[in-house]
Amino acid sequence: MGVSRDESIDRRNLRFIMNTLNYKPTIGLEVHVQVKTVSKLFCGCSTEFGAEPNHNICAVCTGQPGVLPVMNKKAVEFTIRTGLALGCSISEHSVFARKQYFYPDLPKNYQVSQYELPLCIKGSVTLPSTGKRIGITRVHLEEDAGKLLHAIGARELEYSLVDLNRTGIGLMEIVSEPDITSADEAVEYLTTLKSILRYIDVSDCDMEKGTLRCDANISIAKPGDELGTKVEIKNMNSFKSLHTALLYEIVRQNETLSSGGKIIQETRLWDTDINETKSMRSKEFAHDYRYFPEPDLVPFKPSREWVTEIKTSLPELPLARKSRFVKEYGLNDYDAGVLTAEKALADYFEETVTSCVKLGLNNNDAAKPVTNWITTDLLGYLNTNKKDISLSPVTAVNLAGLIKLLTDGTISGKIAKTVFTEMCNTGGKPEDIVKSKGLVQISDESAILKLVIEAINENPKAVAEFKAGKERAVFAIVGAVMKKSQGKANPAVVNKLIKENI
Repeated sequence: MGVSRDESIDRRNLRFIMNTLNYKPTIGLEVHVQVKTVSKLFCGCSTEFGAEPNHNICAVCTGQPGVLPVMNKKAVEFTIRTGLALGCSISEHSVFARKQYFYPDLPKNYQVSQYELPLCIKGSVTLPSTGKRIGITRVHLEEDAGKLLHAIGARELEYSLVDLNRTGIGLMEIVSEPDITSADEAVEYLTTLKSILRYIDVSDCDMEKGTLRCDANISIAKPGDELGTKVEIKNMNSFKSLHTALLYEIVRQNETLSSGGKIIQETRLWDTDINETKSMRSKEFAHDYRYFPEPDLVPFKPSREWVTEIKTSLPELPLARKSRFVKEYGLNDYDAGVLTAEKALADYFEETVTSCVKLGLNNNDAAKPVTNWITTDLLGYLNTNKKDISLSPVTAVNLAGLIKLLTDGTISGKIAKTVFTEMCNTGGKPEDIVKSKGLVQISDESAILKLVIEAINENPKAVAEFKAGKERAVFAIVGAVMKKSQGKANPAVVNKLIKENI
């Protein structure tokens, strides 16, 4: 469609959308999630990431003659767990099938998957921002394929290498209904789904490692018309790629139809180098794969008792926890959303509040400062240093200790920032840092008064301006006192004494 490499796809689409699209998009996502098992789906090979190529393989996962697959029960449990968390019905009878197709990284020339009788059917994901429910068609279990590594050089040296370490690893495929109507909704759906999956601990959902992958099906049509021709987009390995690829495809299809062209049902790849989708192949229909029941795996029936046991073990899910944080801790909707996006972060927040309560603060007094320190200071530090909350050098107990020192007036807000930085650098306890560095706040009025008198005498201009009605002039004197006290003077006492002595 002639979009130059130098032109920003986001700016182009923003301009296009602002002029009102002729056609409206309908989007469905197919999300592949690697289940968090130690071994592969049908054999005992390790699922370790980053091993030497073709190291974690055996006769079963490479499809050698005469071998038989053995089902990984934990993978089935994680799939049922996922279905229950998404509100799905769990099938009483489930069957594996062979999905027939040839690809160099598929050593058996078929993929063991589920077709007519998946494990989980008919659930939903609720978008936090709007409350809109995105339907889940199915959640089924299948084995992953291998990976091709391409070496591109001179024409005679072009070749690809096959790494089968990933072959046979258990994947859940989570298929949404075509209920998504924008790129923003698609990203929010995937973000919410990832949060749920991490809460229930069935996957790491690390897109960089490929444990969370996403394909999108998109069509456009005029409002009120039947759905248009569906195009599948592959190779989106980040939330940004998903968003930008969908924007690009919405514009491409709009421009094609608006100019009298025709949309072809096909699979397209997202090229991150030039921010364009490229045609890969004509889109297959399910019957093209020649599905038939896997003869080496018997049908299985999850018992009602087992399903109930799995359901009972589910934790409080993100949306419910967010609602509770708003009600129980008096947080606003935004802060509650940030704190509950990841289970580990929500756990850290609650542990910090509990530690504050043990130190003498009540729930409501503790929640707000804990929220501020986590969302501003701690997350700022972790994001800058690319660390997860699990790697935080500041423990929940120590953060509570810092808040208690600040609340008691032992240290000032400025000193608290200094102490926090030291806690990040050393992992030390706040009380030890304050003691070793002599950072205790000065609140004794007689000691501060001497510094106030000196500051007033040294800043006659600020005094005159304050007396003339310029309230902000007092800050210059406050600053002088704080400098003299090396930031240790109690700001409230400083302000009080300055106003009393001018």
